Amino acid sequence: MYLLKTSAAFDSAHFLAGYKGKCANLHGHRWVIEVTAKAGCLQADGEKRGMVMDFGDLKAAVRSLADAYDHALIYEEGSLRPETLAALRAEQFHLIAVSYRPTAENFARAFYDILAAQQIPVQRVTVYETPDNCAAYEV
Repeated sequence: MYLLKTSAAFDSAHFLAGYKGKCANLHGHRWVIEVTAKAGCLQADGEKRGMVMDFGDLKAAVRSLADAYDHALIYEEGSLRPETLAALRAEQFHLIAVSYRPTAENFARAFYDILAAQQIPVQRVTVYETPDNCAAYEV
């Protein structure tokens, strides 16, 4: 199995609704997305002969994903009052509603699914919440 790995980082805020602990409060992280792509064999012909895929294409896909979440408040749908959302929108904050609790585990799965839908031969997505703590999703 051939493996390629790249990463990109983004800064964002989140909170864990219904959690009993510090993470129930709004706080931020410098998230790092680490993506491993795989192939059983290398491309046989053409411009990408001898490659799993072009590193530039892999890096661009991961960077684009990180850029989409950068400097945003990522929140679980239904976890903020309508008037709170209205006030945040009035301030033109970058808000991203997700259908899941915004944990490193769920980000890893969501980012995996996004990249796989772009035909990236993804094996694993690891999301670092801190330099020492990460969660991964792989198939």
